[in-house]
Amino acid sequence: MDVNEILEENVRRNRALTDIYDPATGRGCTGERVRLLTPDGVIFAPAAMITDSKWRDDLSGLALDRLRCRYDFEFWAWRCARIRHKITGADVEFVLNRPQRRLLAVMETQRLAGLPVRVILLKARQWGGSTLVQLYMAWIQIVHCRNWHSIICAHVKDSAANIRGIYTKLLESYPSDMWDEDEAPRFSAFERSSNTRLITGRGCRVTVGSCENPGASRGSDVAMAHLSEVAFWRSSKLRSPLEMVQAVVGGVACIPLSLVVMESTANGVGSFFHREWLRAAAGDSVYQPVFVPWHEIEIYRREIDDAAAFVVSMSADERMMWSAGLTLEQIAWYRGKLSEMGNRRLMMSEYPSTPQEAFAATGSGVFDPEAVERLRKECSLVPVAGDDDGVATWIPPEKGEEYVVAVDVGGRSVNSDYSVIAVMRSSGHRPEVCAQWRGHLDYDLLARKAASIAHRYNDALLVIESNTPENISARTGQPSVLLDVLGDSYPNFYHRPAAAGGGLSRKPGFHMNRDTKAAVIANMQSIVRDAGYIEHDQRAIDEMVTYEQRPNGSWAARPGCHDDMLMTRAIALYVIARRPAAPPSIDYTLFTPAISRA
Repeated sequence: MDVNEILEENVRRNRALTDIYDPATGRGCTGERVRLLTPDGVIFAPAAMITDSKWRDDLSGLALDRLRCRYDFEFWAWRCARIRHKITGADVEFVLNRPQRRLLAVMETQRLAGLPVRVILLKARQWGGSTLVQLYMAWIQIVHCRNWHSIICAHVKDSAANIRGIYTKLLESYPSDMWDEDEAPRFSAFERSSNTRLITGRGCRVTVGSCENPGASRGSDVAMAHLSEVAFWRSSKLRSPLEMVQAVVGGVACIPLSLVVMESTANGVGSFFHREWLRAAAGDSVYQPVFVPWHEIEIYRREIDDAAAFVVSMSADERMMWSAGLTLEQIAWYRGKLSEMGNRRLMMSEYPSTPQEAFAATGSGVFDPEAVERLRKECSLVPVAGDDDGVATWIPPEKGEEYVVAVDVGGRSVNSDYSVIAVMRSSGHRPEVCAQWRGHLDYDLLARKAASIAHRYNDALLVIESNTPENISARTGQPSVLLDVLGDSYPNFYHRPAAAGGGLSRKPGFHMNRDTKAAVIANMQSIVRDAGYIEHDQRAIDEMVTYEQRPNGSWAARPGCHDDMLMTRAIALYVIARRPAAPPSIDYTLFTPAISRA
């Protein structure tokens, strides 16, 4: 596409962003709408409104406004709510921006289907996600339900109180002609509680709390819960974030008009909020995930004096943004902001384009987040269905190819760490993951399975991480079936040089100590950075995201996460990088079928 074509396409893209949106008439608003001619003019009303017994063709004025407010949140927000403008500081009508309308559509789809409203919201900056959630809850309490109690729980109590301040402003400025109760709209004290306020005339309570004391909300008959900045909820000796969330929402019934919204900016990977986001994104949760990338926010754009010159000057990354559908004005804003911040990782943290960017850029991960996401884009093959031994196969064994099979030894029970057997093709331009088994087995069965898989892949070099088997052998005084027995029977078993003075020239297995782990992880970092291998399991990439360096300098998975698949890749790649120029001679008469083929 040449410069003139780009400029013409940019005009079309900008025109598409200037859609007509008018909450006063309902034009361009969320949900199914019908065009109605009323005495006050044409409106676009929610389809459900005309099924109400109070609806008449000649309805006008205040009666029409009251009926519309029951069915049309966006009209109610414009008619009844006032918010503080972020730039001018003035009190203005609450007119929803584009990201707020997308979030509203998710909640309204659930509500109109008679479902409980359940949303997990990954927030970016400056678009008012918390404001929308709070005013949506207020709409339910003021317009739809009496004695319908809510709680706002944040990482610190002051933050929850600030969110409730949105509600306070709403009640202070609420139009008197739209209020049905005898008492004026306001918050009143509730039984001398400093945390709970009562909406006069409605019987609805609004409570604020924090993750530091979530138990205070137990038994409070809560129908709606707004959980804010959940990624920053700290674990304590007594409670995990999961237990804190359960303490708050445990009493929220799964009934229509109930609501739970968990929202937060990202705070690294592996946290409770991150895990819940991944579950929701995979469709394994009742929560609907909502993420707003920076370029959906209207204020993030900059006018360009010479658009043609700007097109010519675009970098490779900026051309990728253009290919993704952004306008030149959005790209110009991003360029200026990146120049101002001077740090790509910080930019991704504050203004992410994807959920993966948001989580990865805010953590303390070992692997470069951009490199990890590049690796993820290649991770597209669907594995062949596992055979009877449960092996997921992406690339079947091929004659003449060389392979390394790496084994990370976990525990035998379902509550312990996983054992992983990973097959990696070592010949060719880039190593490639070909197959994998992951699960829990007794160690003699694990030895049989590892040998069987390695034999299937052309008698691959079998590398077993030795720490766990050696510790067990030292404790029991018995030879290790994974190291000693398998090392003597399988023909292509990895042996490491023995320590000086140990009496042996080589020892079976790959021992992970301070020095070897540093070398293994450093090698893996450079390979991931340079896209030096091909991955096919998304879960292994997720483990890269949650792998971090701790304050004491050690490396480990973030609490609650795993690194078993990652370590098989790291060991295999380290061994491949240091393999001899020619393979050693192998005496195949030593091969024991009883172990390798079982």
